[in-house]
Amino acid sequence: MGVNNRRQLAEVERIHQTRIANALLDVGVTLMDPARIDVRGELVCGRDVVIDVNVVCEGRVVLGDNVRIGPNNFIANATIGDGVEILPNCVIESATIGALSRIGPFSRVRPETNLGRDTHIGNFVEIKKSDIGEGSKINHLAYVGDAEIGRAVNVGAGTITCNYDGFLKYKTEIGEGAFIGSNSALVAPVSIGAGAIVAAGSVVTADVQADAL
Repeated sequence: MGVNNRRQLAEVERIHQTRIANALLDVGVTLMDPARIDVRGELVCGRDVVIDVNVVCEGRVVLGDNVRIGPNNFIANATIGDGVEILPNCVIESATIGALSRIGPFSRVRPETNLGRDTHIGNFVEIKKSDIGEGSKINHLAYVGDAEIGRAVNVGAGTITCNYDGFLKYKTEIGEGAFIGSNSALVAPVSIGAGAIVAAGSVVTADVQADAL
């Protein structure tokens, strides 16, 4: 086909996307509607992957076995581990998602983020350039940037890492098993020790020792 205008270009693009969708179906991927997926790069899928409607994959995206992708998700240059569930309306860019994790709905995972196994990133949570340990949960309305979070940490709703002072970015460290109460502001650079509890509504500007309140 010759492409001489935008309409013809769109027609050719649909043919190309149909070929990609058919190739995915042929290797066992379940597409809820093959006409409503866009692959703008390379999509590598493990066994028993299910992809719902209006999913856009850009760059190189790798999906492990038994991954479930809900509707209206944008995924770019990411590696998604086995058994991960991505709920609707998420954006994941240049990140690694550990096995058995759950993302969304309405989550944003930004570049240089590494989520450990069985992590939960919930609705209206934004993660940027952070390492999140196995079993940790950030379930509601939070911002975590330039942070290192250990295993089994709970970050409460409304919590933010204040990583930028208008000039430079700073790091927040949260130790294993710590509990961060709702509506807390962690003013970086700051360290929260393992097992520490930060009560709701706190503004933390100095390091918190392990197991402290």
